[in-house]
Amino acid sequence: METVESESRIKNKESSLKKIELINLKDIQKMHYQRVKTGISEFDRVLGGGIVAGSLILVSGDPGIGKSTLLTELVLNHGHVPPLYISGEESAQQIKIRADRISPKENLVVLNETDVDVIIRAIEQFKPSLVIVDSVQTVQTQDLNSVAGSISQVKESANRLQKVAKSLHIPIFLIGHVTKEGTVAGPRTLEHVVDVVLSLEGDPSSNLRILRANKNRFGSTDEVGIFEMEDKGMVEVLNPSKMFLDQKIDAPGSVVTVVLTGLRPLLVEIQALVTKTNLPMPRRTASGIDNNRLQLIVAVLQKRVGLHLFDQDVFVNVAGGLKVVEPAADLAVAMAIISSIKDKPIKAKTAFVGEVGLLGELREVKGLDKRIVEAKKLGFTNIVSFKNAKNLSEAVRLGLR
Repeated sequence: METVESESRIKNKESSLKKIELINLKDIQKMHYQRVKTGISEFDRVLGGGIVAGSLILVSGDPGIGKSTLLTELVLNHGHVPPLYISGEESAQQIKIRADRISPKENLVVLNETDVDVIIRAIEQFKPSLVIVDSVQTVQTQDLNSVAGSISQVKESANRLQKVAKSLHIPIFLIGHVTKEGTVAGPRTLEHVVDVVLSLEGDPSSNLRILRANKNRFGSTDEVGIFEMEDKGMVEVLNPSKMFLDQKIDAPGSVVTVVLTGLRPLLVEIQALVTKTNLPMPRRTASGIDNNRLQLIVAVLQKRVGLHLFDQDVFVNVAGGLKVVEPAADLAVAMAIISSIKDKPIKAKTAFVGEVGLLGELREVKGLDKRIVEAKKLGFTNIVSFKNAKNLSEAVRLGLR
């Protein structure tokens, strides 16, 4: 009996091995994804050139930031076949009010439904050019006993929508709310299910909105799209560098730098305020840059330049709400701090680009020529970088009045 069972196991193992198919990568032809333009150039930039057919895209952001407005604007100008807007939160009348405010076009079909199986049947029957699900936290399946918005419901609903998107080659956008901790409401595992994760950010007190890709299987995650929220919806900012510098004041602590967002250079203003502290431990507060990076720059300024910051609070801000993650802004941060503590403004038409090393030296950054060209377009004639300054002391001599 044991011999028969062992022979059976061997046969089963052999049969399973026969099913294994090995693929050599050199035999695979490179795939070029077919993209559909959204009609919004800033949106296309973030997506990597347009919407890929059959992709599942998650758009997240704080409540009221403009997610529904942006996607409504997108679908109103999309294709000859009407898109399908699935809403579990708003009525068709509410969506019509928003659509009329944005555009006179009404090339949009609305479905008020939260059952994901009904939604999938509607997609299969109607075959829209594009689908918006607002929001994924309201969608559920009757196969599970948990409530809508729970981890199991959100994950299962997203998986089912992913399958229909791939099988019918219809792009589906999922709108997801953000929790107090800044993560997409529901499970983080939802970010692994989708092809693209977009986040819409901005200060509620400002009209500026920034769309960035946190994940993109079909393109770069470095690009950002910049919009302004107006009465008629989201308006693209065609010259973001000029917009970021429109309100710049010629005062101590204000410095201009050029950052790269993907392939696009942007001029932004770095502001610093250095003031005497009454606390035993001085504060180092950063908004728009990494706080650890600020701590490092402050330490370099104390050690290599001789600034006395041990009894000074240091506050640094990137004007306009933009987040700067690349080290090319180090020199501008350092110069803003120096300018503030010395109470001396920066020379007119001067911009700073460079990474600051622990020894106080200026290091090379990528795309310097492209940054210089963009700065000169906006009238900056003096660009301080590693090419004309070896260290912070030389940068101070070239840039401080």
